[in-house]
Amino acid sequence: MADKDIRGRAGEERAVRYLTAQGYAVLDRNWRCPLGELDIVAARGGDLVVVEVKTRRSDRFGHPFEAVDARKRRRLWRLAAAWAGDHAPLARGRRLRLDVVGITGEDPDEGVIEHLVDVR
Repeated sequence: MADKDIRGRAGEERAVRYLTAQGYAVLDRNWRCPLGELDIVAARGGDLVVVEVKTRRSDRFGHPFEAVDARKRRRLWRLAAAWAGDHAPLARGRRLRLDVVGITGEDPDEGVIEHLVDVR
């Protein structure tokens, strides 16, 4: 596994711990379909939350949030709809939301974590 893949997995683990501590219930991780992959699917209150996790060593090449541009957001919304369709009992009656968790630092477990809620 490449270093960036290891870093990405460590960032996702940190994001799961953070979200759980914030009251989110993680429903799925690394869900795949022909359209792509979702990092985390969680629920909180009446929301079904698709969470994209971006982990970076530094912001030298831009803030992690910058990697989730309009094209990526459109793709994530399509994936979110596909997940909701495949998991209708879990999705029914919930508002679908897209969040981004960014982690910046040499060690994902100690880096700065930021949570952008309800990305449009």
